[in-house]
Amino acid sequence: MEYRRLGKSGLKVSEFSFGSWVTFGKQVDGGDAVSLMKLAYDRGVNFFDNAEGYESGKSELVMGEALKTLGWSRDSFIVSSKVFWGGEKPTQRGLSRKHVTDAAHAALKRLQVEYLDLYFCHRPDIDTPIEETVRAMHDLVAQGKILYWGTSEWSAQQLTEAYAVARDLRITPPTMEQPQYNIFERQKVEADYRPLYDLLGLGTTIWSPLASGVLTGKYNDGVPADSRMNLPGYEWLKEKLSSDAGRAQIAKVRDLAKLADEIGISITHLALLWCLANKNVSTVILGASRTSQLEDNLAALSHRDKLTSDVLDRIDAITGNKPAAAQRF
Repeated sequence: MEYRRLGKSGLKVSEFSFGSWVTFGKQVDGGDAVSLMKLAYDRGVNFFDNAEGYESGKSELVMGEALKTLGWSRDSFIVSSKVFWGGEKPTQRGLSRKHVTDAAHAALKRLQVEYLDLYFCHRPDIDTPIEETVRAMHDLVAQGKILYWGTSEWSAQQLTEAYAVARDLRITPPTMEQPQYNIFERQKVEADYRPLYDLLGLGTTIWSPLASGVLTGKYNDGVPADSRMNLPGYEWLKEKLSSDAGRAQIAKVRDLAKLADEIGISITHLALLWCLANKNVSTVILGASRTSQLEDNLAALSHRDKLTSDVLDRIDAITGNKPAAAQRF
């Protein structure tokens, strides 16, 4: 395991991290969570990602109990939460000062920690002025309740505005963004955010590196019975796969699998290493419901030398989706 700076900050995050979306509180509880997190930690993973919106807080409860059981030194790991979807009441959603503050306190309680290392605005909030959110985040930093704050799925324009507000007010700016990034989803990370890496020192904690499992090849012949796509609340994933665009992706996955086989690795490893090949990716968030699955994902690191520039070019040729203003290296 290697470690990368989170943007221009001094915080070092493991190149692979572990997230709880879909799994904790849905497919994984109690002892399984402990086993998964212990495996990740023992292999060098130091960042564990969560959010208030994951299973309505149950994911954080499961992770909090696991952290308590594991008893790791608090200075040896990084844990996050995200704020936006806290409940159905008007004061329980969005990025108002009230909800940003209430959600941070609730996450601390559920995760059973004294502070959050990373705290994300889970989506932009068109009903709350960015200045209000930036001030609320800075106050939490000043109070020692969070160390770094960031965003998830914000546009480059919204990020630039948040930085400008923080600079003008001389308060804490966002450190990181958590965008979706994988072989099929490239525009934001490679093109839209391109000026922000050097100008603002933006770090990225990317999610869905396997495109919700599509890039493992397991959906090439249909949806398996035990797939997350059959879970209640995730029907949208199945609908996306069955669309014309989804079927086109499956065809490209078959070609990518042939390339992976040619160079002697699995398509899963190909997809994960492709994400790591981007110098502007601080960490790739893995998701797993079984230790065998996590073991396999982490094993990709032993094949990093196989993703040469020629292989990257061949991937671009197969997908045909490289942004015009792309920046990878």
